[in-house]
Amino acid sequence: MPAKTMSYVPPHLRNASPTTVATARTHSVALDNNHHHHKLAFASNTTTNCSPSLSSFHNASRRTSAAPPSSRILAVPDAVFPQWQPSERVSRMTPNQIEEVRSRLNLDVTVASDSPPAPAPIESFTDMCLHPSIMKDIAFHEYTRPTSIQAQAMPIALSGRDLLGCAETGSGKTAAFTIPMIQHCLAQSPIRRNDGPLALVLAPTRELAQQIEKEVKAFSRSLESLKTAIVVGGTNIEKQRSELRAGVEIAVATPGRFIDHLQQGNTSLSRISFVVLDEADRMLDMGFEPQIREVMRSLPEKHQTLLFSATMPVEIEALAKEYLASPVQVKVGKVSSPTTNVSQNLVKVSENEKIDRLLDLLVEDASQAEKCGHPFPLTIVFVERKTRCDEVAEALVAQGLSAVSLHGGRSQSEREAALQDFRSSSTNILVATDVASRGLDVTGVSHVINLDLPKTMEDYVHRIGRTGRAGSTGLSTSFYTDRDMFLVANIRKGISDVESGNTLTFATGKVARRKEKEAAAAQKEANSALSRQLGLGAGSINIEDKYKFMITATNIKREGAADSAWDD
Repeated sequence: MPAKTMSYVPPHLRNASPTTVATARTHSVALDNNHHHHKLAFASNTTTNCSPSLSSFHNASRRTSAAPPSSRILAVPDAVFPQWQPSERVSRMTPNQIEEVRSRLNLDVTVASDSPPAPAPIESFTDMCLHPSIMKDIAFHEYTRPTSIQAQAMPIALSGRDLLGCAETGSGKTAAFTIPMIQHCLAQSPIRRNDGPLALVLAPTRELAQQIEKEVKAFSRSLESLKTAIVVGGTNIEKQRSELRAGVEIAVATPGRFIDHLQQGNTSLSRISFVVLDEADRMLDMGFEPQIREVMRSLPEKHQTLLFSATMPVEIEALAKEYLASPVQVKVGKVSSPTTNVSQNLVKVSENEKIDRLLDLLVEDASQAEKCGHPFPLTIVFVERKTRCDEVAEALVAQGLSAVSLHGGRSQSEREAALQDFRSSSTNILVATDVASRGLDVTGVSHVINLDLPKTMEDYVHRIGRTGRAGSTGLSTSFYTDRDMFLVANIRKGISDVESGNTLTFATGKVARRKEKEAAAAQKEANSALSRQLGLGAGSINIEDKYKFMITATNIKREGAADSAWDD
């Protein structure tokens, strides 16, 4: 018997009188403040011929427009979690064969000791036993083999288990959750007008949400009945309200705007049974943790959660521990390390030289491309501030180069136009702030230039990750000044570690960045102290590690001191 559900009540009304709360309820929305998951039964590892019963998906082609009575609570259909099985060939794999495939795909998979083993990785879409319409769309887009994260994450998601995924940029993780999400939606009862979505994807930025929506539509092009709404700030809220109230299977949203629609009664959480938190580390960085928690603790009890994060700081581990039920953790490659297939160059310049050196570099790139008969390589130039972003773009255009700027100060339509021009190669150079450093997936970016280095190693990794994606090679050039020496030392160490075949590890997240900034400030103070000691004035020199012995020797001769100022 389907359960009766309560309305979503905004936090500021939860202690109000029943009359006040009743006024706020405009339609039926499911709310369950118990955020612990319903413990789903995992499919047994029995043999199958990869012929899933199409009766599991019989609701996919039907929609109902019958509006629910506005004056009473509706019964919400129970979520369906089909007992998925891979092909018979995959089901017969031995533990040793499974580990061999994971090793070859550079996969690290862990589960809690009291949880069932993780499903085997699957290197063929055919062996995943997907819905025929999804397979048709995979073939249409000429996808031949799953990437590493797709090979492992998709079987986990299809089996109904929670997932904590951590992969390098450009690894194909969007499809890794999009395809299982669509398959899940196809198994559910048809949505009705004023029903909330069946699946929800939360992402940190409008640009990333738009890319996810594009991916959803790519794998559901054969399913005319499956509707998707994109719910982000900076766009027409009336259109979003209309789409949500009409009923959509999938909502791709930024946390703040989705909460707005919940509080206005435009959508509900009552039917959500599949949740994705994408770029979760970035969402926490941007201050969305309260909104994420608000959504997660208000979901129906029975739901599945996939959390993807490019890094694994302590904040993400805490979030996963609270809201994921016995998740399978999947890591691909050396997470949070400079990508091995990106050639990284560090160039020391003065602040006043940066623009001229940038122009020289790009003009040289244009000349080389012309000599070889190739188009100008797609290039992203990262800068620190919005105003500088526009200034640099204008300087490049004045030099005869094709450039456009992208930053948070531009309107949504301007940002979309800039991205479209860059993706289509009608503009070859994108000058951007860190709004483009994460989640922006543009095929064929050849060169990333840091005109201004970021403050932390984590942000540097995300920036250079815009090139060298999906197995291709890329180039990064970073201009740096004396103020960047702490970060440059970390970058050099990272490059050296990767080239030596060692795993580079460094902490990520807000706590780690604060410590990194404190360490940088401490080094700066040490440099200033040494400058004062040598009588050169505070901040007048900045000495790299490899030259410290020279200053130490000089200091000993001058002061007759037994101890070095660089005693670490």
